[in-house]
Amino acid sequence: MDPTPEDVSKAKELRSIYDEEDIVLLESDNLVTFAIEDNKVAVNNYTTEHLMNINYRSDIQKPIFYDGESKIEKFQFYYRNKKEARILSKDVSYTDNDLFHNDARVKFANVDFPTQGYTYFFESIKHTKDIKYFTSIYFTSEYPSLSRKIVIEIPEWLHIELFEKNFENFDIQKTEEQVGDKKIITYQVSNLDAYYDEKSSPGPSYIYPHVLLLAKDFTYKGEKQILFNETKDLYTWYRSLTKDINTDSELLTQKVTELTAGATSDEEKIKNIYYWVQDNIRYIAFEDGIAGFKPETAENVLKKRYGDCKGMANLAKEMLVIAGFDARLTWIGTKRIAYNYSTPSLAVDNHMICTLLQDGKKIFLDPTEKFNAFGEYAERIQGKQSMIEDNDSFLLEEVPTSTSSRNKESFLFNATITNEEIEGLASRAYEGESRADFLYNFNNLKSNKKQEALKNYLASYNRNVLISDIETSNLENREAKIDVNYALKHSNAVSSFDNEMYIDLDFYKEFDNYTFEERQTNYNFAYKKDVLTEMRLKIPETYTVSTLPESFSVDTDNFKISVSLEKESDYIVYKKEFEIKKATITTADFEAWNAAITKLNAIYNEQIILTKS
Repeated sequence: MDPTPEDVSKAKELRSIYDEEDIVLLESDNLVTFAIEDNKVAVNNYTTEHLMNINYRSDIQKPIFYDGESKIEKFQFYYRNKKEARILSKDVSYTDNDLFHNDARVKFANVDFPTQGYTYFFESIKHTKDIKYFTSIYFTSEYPSLSRKIVIEIPEWLHIELFEKNFENFDIQKTEEQVGDKKIITYQVSNLDAYYDEKSSPGPSYIYPHVLLLAKDFTYKGEKQILFNETKDLYTWYRSLTKDINTDSELLTQKVTELTAGATSDEEKIKNIYYWVQDNIRYIAFEDGIAGFKPETAENVLKKRYGDCKGMANLAKEMLVIAGFDARLTWIGTKRIAYNYSTPSLAVDNHMICTLLQDGKKIFLDPTEKFNAFGEYAERIQGKQSMIEDNDSFLLEEVPTSTSSRNKESFLFNATITNEEIEGLASRAYEGESRADFLYNFNNLKSNKKQEALKNYLASYNRNVLISDIETSNLENREAKIDVNYALKHSNAVSSFDNEMYIDLDFYKEFDNYTFEERQTNYNFAYKKDVLTEMRLKIPETYTVSTLPESFSVDTDNFKISVSLEKESDYIVYKKEFEIKKATITTADFEAWNAAITKLNAIYNEQIILTKS
């Protein structure tokens, strides 16, 4: 069981290459086969791995996730000598806050590698009962792979297409051969890096090589059975899960009557219903996974006051229908997913919303987005193709996109210097998604801590900044611009020596040191941003401006950063703008972005100097 001298030498060599990794897969293979069971196409995914510890000692957790449509038939570790390793495994439910039950489960084991060069062999078999749930195979794993092989055996009775995604930057070798009545397709690649451990990255389907399996049809006992041959087949299956949901509910009717009583227009009725679902139904489900596709009845969601995206969308739809509107369930993939509905697969979407058809327009309603105004759409679904129910047919429609200016966030500060402190009146304003984000965070605070938390937020958690006399607009109104007015005092920002005064005017310093030095993937913001700052500092009498940091501006397709400091009459006017135009900083932008942040940091680190006349 102990590593051989060759293993130790190999581990040391690999550690010099993968210096931030503990485990390397010397070999990682998948064999995918198909069989007909209970008039469905079942899938067996047989995995073998040879794991080596390249650090001095490592402890890992090895998981396999499954659900009600799959099972783990084998989960076994072996020592180097191929004898079974008695490593205890656990099989538990995968739940969220112990409130929401679903069929997601995980089988896992805690595995100890006691010394460098120590190895295990691992084998598993995951059995998926229905091929529609087996959508893709990824080459990349949580560990680097020296040798990665995927073999797919396709019998002649199964019509399946393999879509190869993100192969461009990888030397993946593909071979095909016919063995008896099976077509055997083999993919091989060497020296494959592990998943990127980077926050705010695009979804895996954008960046990692994988094979998408599109099961079209199969022949059983001489009869062809359609699976997902085209988009309408995907819709037909989705529709079969939703059309028989019980909608007859006196409780729903009573709630709709209550919410629409006194409304003077159709739009007011719609908003009353939509906002009530946003405010009163707690979203507690998982966004990814195949744990369920059938919405819960609207009555159950109303009674329990919680549900997943499907249940919340269905509740909003049924309440709007009762109120006399044409509302429909809508399937959509968030921006985490790279595909659209030209690909008939369950991998295409991960979310459900509601669409209102009114006056020839389609208005999308996502009840899971707290404090999103009627007619406004979250960045995560903007520009994404949706599939809207239309009885036995369907409609495909893209969610409209908005510009960064819709999410404008501004800060204005009129200041003077008193006793070596900067003080004055300040105001902040939030629109669009910056408003929704602010309202969500503020209204989730405990009531007795809201004012203190707001002060800390406005002070950017700087102990030298004192906030007082706060006045706000309605902090529950998701439609109007949010205004916050307050008094601000900044201590330790001014120092005087002889005839010179040194001023650090900017206490907020947005994007300070916000660089991407070794990042491999695009950086995604939660939404498009347009952050504007203007500070006007009254120049004290008998002083003149001797030094101002140099202004600069950079403007690319994806971002704009501009900073200017100028003397205007008796004031120093400091302006900043940060615009993230597409909610993404791409890897191609990193060089320009980093250069801009370097200039920005230089301005932040340079003080304004005034000289006494």
